[in-house]
Amino acid sequence: PDVIIEAQFDDNGAEHGQDHLQDTLCDDIKKLSLDTGEMGKAVGIIGVQRTKQDDGPKGNDPRFLPDELLQRTAKVVYILEKKHSRVATGFIKLMAERNSELFKRCAMFSPVDHRVPRVCVPLADCPPDFITRPEGYSQNLFICRIVDWKEDSNFATGQLCKSLGQAGEIEPETEGILREYGVDFSDFSHEALECLPQNLPWVISPNELAKRRDLR
Repeated sequence: PDVIIEAQFDDNGAEHGQDHLQDTLCDDIKKLSLDTGEMGKAVGIIGVQRTKQDDGPKGNDPRFLPDELLQRTAKVVYILEKKHSRVATGFIKLMAERNSELFKRCAMFSPVDHRVPRVCVPLADCPPDFITRPEGYSQNLFICRIVDWKEDSNFATGQLCKSLGQAGEIEPETEGILREYGVDFSDFSHEALECLPQNLPWVISPNELAKRRDLR
């Protein structure tokens, strides 16, 4: 019963009468009939009109669809290297469900970068008066480090590292960006400073200029 027929007719046969046209149709059907073994080839033709059989099991079977209509899928099986620093800047707020057990233990950290998931942080890491007046910290930027993300949880688990200050100010925003990208902006050590010239002001000697390429 799984037969797909494509035929093209013109009006030349109309002059021979309706009977002749029906005979022509029957002959073409016999010539174009396909057995079950050739069904897979016929369905692979793009542009074939949908028939009642398309709604059946074969019509829904991806094995009978052309490659152009298939979406490639994959599954992550192993993390080879963690490129992200797992550090994010954002804001903390109370959990939405006040009657839940999670509300008593954790706060919700919402990262500024929407590519980073929301994080559950312990209330012990939050300021002492955060529960009584959470609105007082609604505009404070915090640094959070993601430590885990369980497969059965919608949120990651993390720890609050530091309060940066008021959002929108230059220094907190700059420090947050540097920490997110793992830039070490701490002060130079005493050993590193000793390697610098001590006699100031220091200038490049003519001998050094002669053998160096000036990129200033």
